Amino acid sequence: MRIRSMRCVFATTGLMLAIALTGNTGVAAQGQAGAGAGAAQGRGGGGGAGQGRGRANAAPAPPTPRWADGKPILGSVPGQPIGGWGSGVTTLPRGQKLDEIPFQPWARAVYDIRQIDQFEPHTRCKASGVSRQFSTPYGTEFVEVPELQRMYIMDNGGPNSYRIIFLDGRSFPQDIVPTNYGYSIGHWEGDTLVVETRGLNEKFWIDTRGTPHTAQLKFIERFTRTNMNTMRYQATIDDPGAYTRPWTTTDFNLGWRPGDELFEYICQQYNQGPELMLGSQEGVDNTRFFVP
Repeated sequence: MRIRSMRCVFATTGLMLAIALTGNTGVAAQGQAGAGAGAAQGRGGGGGAGQGRGRANAAPAPPTPRWADGKPILGSVPGQPIGGWGSGVTTLPRGQKLDEIPFQPWARAVYDIRQIDQFEPHTRCKASGVSRQFSTPYGTEFVEVPELQRMYIMDNGGPNSYRIIFLDGRSFPQDIVPTNYGYSIGHWEGDTLVVETRGLNEKFWIDTRGTPHTAQLKFIERFTRTNMNTMRYQATIDDPGAYTRPWTTTDFNLGWRPGDELFEYICQQYNQGPELMLGSQEGVDNTRFFVP
């Protein structure tokens, strides 16, 4: 009887030891796998414990690509995979106190009310120009055509439209028919492309938070590709209809996304408010105390 009990004790002890060893082995393997995943995430730009090590060991971004004449390439590099720029501009007053933005009284009231009533035209499939192009999650693609001395900024999602930037040294036309994208002319100042846009209508927001503007707006953008993966963006708002003086934003950064390119995107499909996309954009809802 005692021998049988001892055997049971030894058998039970052996089984527990085997389970413990198996469990430890599994934890060790899991830890190794987790460390590998973490390191891989760090190298890929993800999160986790490996991110810090990955960032420390990551190679620096390649330098700014350039054309044969030395000007920076702002879009995809010929002969390399196509890519695009991710969103990076949120609200233009970011990093500044609102009291420092030279709003006219009515413009500040509009801005404040839009923080509550965020009925933005872009979410209703309306094309949105200038800085609002760089707020969409789908990003943009810069298509440069040196032979035509112009550049196209394509909206990869949303309205699936585009803006043309003329680089041939032309002047602004005398009478510009106002549109959502306006009329854009660019020139180079060193490695920075400076783009001025006029002829903008008032049917869109220039950022996601509803910073107001009028048809008098002259919008100046500065694009600087600091390396292969980063585009620095800054804007100056010159609009005597909404502000007491011109003002300039802080710097925003757009990130390069290899593999991003245009795709079929039907913004209007399954839209639950088709009446909002038709007509004059007036009198949609008479109960609203403010029409954006």
